[in-house]
Amino acid sequence: MRRVKAGGGWPAIWYALGKARQSGGLWRMYKALRSKNTCKTCALGMGGQLGGMVNEAGRFPEVCKKSIQAMAADMQGRIQPHFFDNFSLEQLRGLSSRELEAAGRLTEPLYAGPLDNHYRCITWDDALDRIAVKLKKTAPEETFFYFSGRSSNEAGFLLQLFARLYGTNNINNCSFFCHQASGVGLTTVTGSGTATVALDDIQRCDLLFLIGANPASNHPRLMRTIVEHRRRGGKVIVVNPLREIGLVRFKVPSDVRSLLLGSKIADVYVQPHIGGDIAFLAAVAKAVLERGAVDEQFVTNHTDGWDAFQGHIESLGWEELVKRCGVGRETIEHVAEIYAASQKTIFCWAMGITHHEHGFGNVQMIANLAMMRGMLGRAGCGLLPLRGHSNVQGMGSMGVVPKLKEAVFERLESTFGVTLPTSAGLDTLGSIGRADEGKVRFASCLGGNLYGSNPDSAFAARAMSKIDMVAYMSTTLNTGHAHGRGRETIILPVLARDEEPQATTQESMFNYVRLSDGGQPRHVGPRSEVQVIADLAQRVLGDSTPIDWESMRRHGRIREAIAEIIPGYEKIGAIDQTRQEFQIDGRTLHERKFPTDTGRAKFHVVDLPALAGTDNGELRLMTVRSEGQFNTVVYEEHDIYRGQDRRDVVMMHPDDIERFGFEVNQRVTVRSETGALANLLVRSIDIRAGNAVMYYPEANAIIPKRADPRSRTPAFKNTVVRIEPG
Repeated sequence: MRRVKAGGGWPAIWYALGKARQSGGLWRMYKALRSKNTCKTCALGMGGQLGGMVNEAGRFPEVCKKSIQAMAADMQGRIQPHFFDNFSLEQLRGLSSRELEAAGRLTEPLYAGPLDNHYRCITWDDALDRIAVKLKKTAPEETFFYFSGRSSNEAGFLLQLFARLYGTNNINNCSFFCHQASGVGLTTVTGSGTATVALDDIQRCDLLFLIGANPASNHPRLMRTIVEHRRRGGKVIVVNPLREIGLVRFKVPSDVRSLLLGSKIADVYVQPHIGGDIAFLAAVAKAVLERGAVDEQFVTNHTDGWDAFQGHIESLGWEELVKRCGVGRETIEHVAEIYAASQKTIFCWAMGITHHEHGFGNVQMIANLAMMRGMLGRAGCGLLPLRGHSNVQGMGSMGVVPKLKEAVFERLESTFGVTLPTSAGLDTLGSIGRADEGKVRFASCLGGNLYGSNPDSAFAARAMSKIDMVAYMSTTLNTGHAHGRGRETIILPVLARDEEPQATTQESMFNYVRLSDGGQPRHVGPRSEVQVIADLAQRVLGDSTPIDWESMRRHGRIREAIAEIIPGYEKIGAIDQTRQEFQIDGRTLHERKFPTDTGRAKFHVVDLPALAGTDNGELRLMTVRSEGQFNTVVYEEHDIYRGQDRRDVVMMHPDDIERFGFEVNQRVTVRSETGALANLLVRSIDIRAGNAVMYYPEANAIIPKRADPRSRTPAFKNTVVRIEPG
């Protein structure tokens, strides 16, 4: 497949038009995208009360392939009658993520029991009664509740409240498998686990670092902001082992100048080894230190731990740093020179940073580099984790975590007059591990694809098969419904965000709360997530708690409770009347006072992790998403940005292909400590030699269950693999 020469551009426009035609026409798609609902994909923040295709700054048009792909999936027809008669459970396991998604919208509850070979349709009352009976017979510690970032704040708040009143703290969300390292790492630095900047800060900075992130594929709307940043004279430094074409050159479809002429993105493109980020960042810090470019006033008056960090950096030798990161000293010095000249820098990162056994340390090291030049606590500079799901940050704010913040715990108890469990809750990986031990009787999955997002696919399937009952709330089929089944599996069809009968809210990665108006259901059958949760709570808890579950069917009542309980969310209580979206108080840090125990930001000494060896025919492997994909959902098998026409490939540097004696398109087996994937095709790509790339989630089969011990985020990056002919 021919690789494009720039990201975005005319191919994105033709793709959008094609998707619109498939979804009933351009006007139908346009009306759907323009509705007053927050975008269903990344957390950049589009839509809301200014209308769809409008960002938080009020700019129009803001839309991308991801938005159109997600909308088209929700606009497709219902799954055809007799689909589940024609496709057995075994046959469903043979379908790809794309094929399952494209089967159509779910409209009726589905059930499969231990002796069933097919899913079969059941009534809503039957489905909810089965779940309620199971919960009543199950000890709370033998359950867990998993939440996707695509749901609303209202559904997230209500379900975690129900789960806790039921008696469990085994409550977790998809962030534990992506950006939990960001939240935990940032909390140790600033006292807050979210971005320190707002969207308009990017318009004020003069330097952007993009580290371990590929917004050209995963946050395409951000690219327009980056292009405008460069037009103002700003610079961009990209740090990524893989050379991504969209980060070299991009054509913004909504910008005529960029569309016709193309826009340069990276001023410097740094390609370290996978796992070499801490060494590279430490090397840049050392070069900044040697230049005398430290903001002495900031580190002295507004931080703790500077002396220890400075001593650590000074003790590191250049030869060791260069060897571990794989980047030449000349490039490191050049990056340090640009950074030293900057007045306002924003550091952005994504899962190329968090998906490591040392992801927590990666985040701390980025913060260290920012602080040493005073790039924190001022407008136009700061720290920005690029979160990949439209409300994953909101899920955390709503208390969808195993351990509530003390203030939230106390307010929940006092506001509702209830007693909450105090037992230690399990995170996402811990819940799956407990299931594999045969100690989970019931699991609830609010959206998402828990099976598909797990490392070690065989382990994930085995673990979930040991659960007595797995209950999903979903809009379409995914691989979890085929491979992540319990002994009994129930799928409850729910409404998409823009079909909700009542308004919902979502939180962007810039700590900005959006209001979605909802709309008309496209199909008869699916129900609102809040309605489903309230129905279950009434069936399971009834009058045993002082909660009026009937009143909790009203989203406005839930928002009143959120306003009383969640710090910073006070304005949500009146949002139905004011219609005013808002920035959450206390998170955007434009002043040099931080919500830590000392009021100062904190440096941390971060040791250099060992660089996995590549002797004896081994490579370091990382998994990536394609531009035709959103999280575990694959919309297209091809990847035009990387020139790939299929997903069963292993992409390597040309020197490694020659070193191993392979040829392009040769069939190989990729083997790790966890397992092997056979019949893959060798493909050439521009990555640092000694490293390789495969697609997520297909490569999960060979990704070990190793995780960052501090954040418990799985290490989807830096897996040592051996590639064999076969």
